[in-house]
Amino acid sequence: MKLYPLFADLRDRAVLVVGGGAVAERKAAMLVDAGARVTVGAPVLSPALADRVASGRLAHRSGTFAPDWLDDAWLVVAATDDAALHQRIAELAAARRIFVNVVDDAARSSFHVPAVIDRAPITIAISSGGDAPMFARLLRERLETLLDHSLGTLAMLAARLRRRIRLRHPQPAARRGFYEQLFAGRVAALVRSGRVGEAQAEAERLLATQDGAPQGSVVLVGAGPGDPGLLTLRALRALNEADVILHDRLVSAEVLALARRDAERIEVAKEAGHHHTTQEGIHALMLEHARAGRRVVRLKGGDPFVFGRGGEELEFLRAHDIPYEVVPGITAAVACAAYAGIPLTHRDHAQSVRLLTAHCKASHDTLDWPALARERQTLAVYMGVSQLDAFQRQLVAHGRAASTPFALVENGSRPDQRVVTGTLGQLARRAAEHAVTSPALLIVGEVASLAQSLAWFGAAPAGAELVPRPSRPDRPADADRLLAAIHQA
Repeated sequence: MKLYPLFADLRDRAVLVVGGGAVAERKAAMLVDAGARVTVGAPVLSPALADRVASGRLAHRSGTFAPDWLDDAWLVVAATDDAALHQRIAELAAARRIFVNVVDDAARSSFHVPAVIDRAPITIAISSGGDAPMFARLLRERLETLLDHSLGTLAMLAARLRRRIRLRHPQPAARRGFYEQLFAGRVAALVRSGRVGEAQAEAERLLATQDGAPQGSVVLVGAGPGDPGLLTLRALRALNEADVILHDRLVSAEVLALARRDAERIEVAKEAGHHHTTQEGIHALMLEHARAGRRVVRLKGGDPFVFGRGGEELEFLRAHDIPYEVVPGITAAVACAAYAGIPLTHRDHAQSVRLLTAHCKASHDTLDWPALARERQTLAVYMGVSQLDAFQRQLVAHGRAASTPFALVENGSRPDQRVVTGTLGQLARRAAEHAVTSPALLIVGEVASLAQSLAWFGAAPAGAELVPRPSRPDRPADADRLLAAIHQA
């Protein structure tokens, strides 16, 4: 071990920062946040430092460094661009047994400022001993994604109960088990949900429970359309805490690869005409594993609350008194449109967007076709590949122009994404020609033609030549006039 890890209590202790620029700003800000009495020494201060001095948060010693600046200092930070001055400060500090940090000079430093993850009162510090600071920062960034900001609140709750926990569980093994339950179970979920009072009550209940049996829970997690880079931080944390993952067929292997390695994975495949696991079967699995004390993640493609039957699953969990959370995901309409270069709304072409599903005849019969056939709106249709012909006929029959552009986005956001474009009157034929299969999102509306010029991901749209781009009246002239006015100004 090259350095001895140490967390210093600097509250109301004198610390000197030599320097008045941007680096000194950062160092001084961290020290002030730690409660130190910070003095900044420099002939000239940056505006930010000057403001802090004026507000009384910092003291200022004007002029050039002198040895008496070190009087009473517990720590010194040298943050100038003068190497000779840094050498002198380091030598004088060493002679007085004062710890010194010389910015970007590990050899002259007797302490190093680590990369910090702040979840007060939890603090995680990462140091490379000054040899690879950028690598330490990269590790910090990765760990930041795994550590929820609610950890500090949870730690303070545990601190308030610490004495009672030791009395209730005198044996270390039992105490460890209680803390694991506290930090990974219902209490932690309530804290993450901002329900701190309920979390306190649940912790009290756990503390009074004789058997200490773990309580299971379920988190509904939206996996997005397939690109693992679109997962939210909260989704990633849930996957890394899961004991059991019940996942849809359309959840990509790349997303599943981010989950906790020893989590049990159960595919609950559901697709049109092939229901390998019924919705009732999924309910039963959630209940079985949660009642066994496991942390269950119900992992759904897209978003749980957009045609994902998430509402039904929450109703079931609530009826059976199973704790639950919901982590939204990026729904297919948003993701597929973005990866195809299609804005769902556009000032010139669409002032509204409708999300709908049309995967069977029964769902067709319940749709408001006259409303859907109106112009200047975008239709985003989920699970509609098997009903494209009927969808096309109904829209045209109710007044939507056969020349209205469409785009079919197959496997949106994934490496094998395909985009097929055309006009509404060609929809079923174009889909058959290109053998479009599920999962595919249908986008109908004037904005669909923008895929021709705005596409940026994967292969170019197939059949782009068949779709005329909507006109943009007066826009070029408006732009020219605006530019002329700017130049004249």
